[in-house]
Amino acid sequence: MALLDDKVKESARNFLSILKRDVKIIIFTKSEKDTVEQSNNNSQIDANINKQVRNNAEESNQMIKCPTCKDANMLMEEIIPLSDKISAEKYNFEIDKYKTEQFKVDKIPAFAIIGALDSSSTQWKNYGIKFYGIPAGYEFTSFLDAIKLVSNGNSDLSQKTKDALKKITKPINIKIFVTLTCPYCPNAVMLANRFAMENDFITSEMIESAEFPHLANKYNVYGVPKVIINENIQFEGALPEDLFVEKILSISG
Repeated sequence: MALLDDKVKESARNFLSILKRDVKIIIFTKSEKDTVEQSNNNSQIDANINKQVRNNAEESNQMIKCPTCKDANMLMEEIIPLSDKISAEKYNFEIDKYKTEQFKVDKIPAFAIIGALDSSSTQWKNYGIKFYGIPAGYEFTSFLDAIKLVSNGNSDLSQKTKDALKKITKPINIKIFVTLTCPYCPNAVMLANRFAMENDFITSEMIESAEFPHLANKYNVYGVPKVIINENIQFEGALPEDLFVEKILSISG
């Protein structure tokens, strides 16, 4: 059974029709059918590393539960045909440790969105934008927006915000806890993604609370969106652009 109905697919197709450069969605699940896909820049050493970690994982037989991984794979299969600018690479979280470490993925299902830097798609950039959990419900909007954001290569932030973000010269991680039924959460996610697009020191992570209840408990998530910046600053609600930036600057100074 399809996750996206025809009306949603048509709306998404129209939204994605303005993509400029190619986008690649890197998905991490635990499907046994997942295989390591080598990029053009990977060497034989990379292949050997992946082979070794695959053998180690199979020998240890340490399986991680992921009840939503099947749906995550299905969602990707439905999104890819919506635009000829979108492709995907699938990796097994337990086996493909080289890629897991490369994208700093620590839970599944996970989606990382990278963009081509040129029309020939020979160079790709990871903007540090990740989604943990299925980006369905209201978060489907955030996911499509991230694809367009990476493809078009423009954060669309105000010049004042862009200038302020230039002051950030150390790593800033933004976690946004959401639920799929929260109409206010996408604004917080999309804004954090734009910050990550604008400054390479910033990374953004959407975390679906229901799929990761242990993290929701750890961070005392009682309302959403719940934003965590570098484990130090926490707040609830979707702040406007200028106030969100102030929160980031208060910890980066």
